[in-house]
Amino acid sequence: MNDGRGTVDDSQWPLWEVFVQPPKGEPHEHAGSLHAVNAEQALQNARDVFTRRMEGVSIWVVPSSAITASSPEERDSFFEPAADKAYRHPTFYDIPKEVKQL
Repeated sequence: MNDGRGTVDDSQWPLWEVFVQPPKGEPHEHAGSLHAVNAEQALQNARDVFTRRMEGVSIWVVPSSAITASSPEERDSFFEPAADKAYRHPTFYDIPKEVKQL
């Protein structure tokens, strides 16, 4: 969409989430968001914006519209089923003296 000055208003372009993998092979981390016309442009813009100092070895761009997330307001009801799984937490095990605890 033209903003009247002959330029395109990029806020009308799709929003993309950017994930960058650090050089030492760690998992990709969310670096930020940007607007772009398509995936190729989003990838190039992400490279220019989020890896100017060689911070990453791989970049993922994902349309924000493709992400499904839980809501913080639904936290109690959403995570409640996990509360009754005590076997997932080693609270009822005796830890041997030889084992160092962090």
